[in-house]
Amino acid sequence: MTTSFTLSQLGWSTFFQQQLTLDEWEGYYPARVVAHHRTHLDLISEQGATQLQHHDSLPPMTVGDWLLLNSEGCFHRCLERLSLFSRKAPGRTIEEQLIAANINTVFVVVSLNADFNLNRIERYLALIKEAESEPVVVLTKADLCEDPDQYLQQVRSLDPLLMVEAVNALDAHDLQKLEAWLTPGSTVALLGSSGVGKSTLLNTITDSLQQKTAAIRDDDGKGRHTTTARSLHLSTRGALIVDTPGMRELQLADCEHGVEETFAEITQLANQCRYKDCEHDQEPGCAVRQAIEDGTLEARRLQSFHKLKREQQFNAATLAEKRAKDRSFSRMCRRVQSGARHRKQGNNST
Repeated sequence: MTTSFTLSQLGWSTFFQQQLTLDEWEGYYPARVVAHHRTHLDLISEQGATQLQHHDSLPPMTVGDWLLLNSEGCFHRCLERLSLFSRKAPGRTIEEQLIAANINTVFVVVSLNADFNLNRIERYLALIKEAESEPVVVLTKADLCEDPDQYLQQVRSLDPLLMVEAVNALDAHDLQKLEAWLTPGSTVALLGSSGVGKSTLLNTITDSLQQKTAAIRDDDGKGRHTTTARSLHLSTRGALIVDTPGMRELQLADCEHGVEETFAEITQLANQCRYKDCEHDQEPGCAVRQAIEDGTLEARRLQSFHKLKREQQFNAATLAEKRAKDRSFSRMCRRVQSGARHRKQGNNST
């Protein structure tokens, strides 16, 4: 990736332009986060490449964010996001983890092997729909699959309007199927589990070997984790591609609208239930259970819907409680600091 671009090449649009005051436009310049590391962020602007060290005084930021910097390259503020992808941090940590920002389209990368999982695809779709970005399911390793069509049909059954493409990620000609979303200045994120072929897909799209790749393990069909940091790359077509580490755990939070959009047929059926608070279990007059009995709705879909809804509600409540505690602790610290200053001033005056 070269060290400088025009703003339009970096994905700048009127959405961001309209957020700047005249003073900001004259005294600051926009830069985009192109890589997220433990200690710093890599930025690219019309002025070239620079770095911004992580500091407690800075707001949480991620790959794809637009920042304003002063003439010395110091942080001024982060612009409002067009979209934001986040999850509850893996494990028992009660934190929100930012994944990527200002994404137009998301390629949900899934391999056509033993790792194929509809429940996992639904989980990604809920995250994408909550961010109001466009999802495209990209089924990789089609050249190694005896019957890709059966997988295409399974994914299309989730939503007849969902865009799905089966590709050989090593074949640049085959990836022409994805060109409609790789337009100049657009930002596309690659999301998926480890080893599904995201790095191979990125290498072919960008016509380079920017990302390392690793072979599939023969014992279980799962891939080795090769991407360790979120990063943004320029494709040969001018689109910006955000690569992300493989996610073995994607816990949803604050994602109620996304879940309902992903399971739109269940949401619509629920409006026909006899009781507004129907749990779609054993209640009489349940339109959802009736659809399962009629064979027009899969029982698996309802189970997945219930699981994701419960999960996002629990995680959202847990994160909200954590934020409230953090705010309370911050207020207490400010009171203690203020009291110390007042006592110091009082001692100095005497």
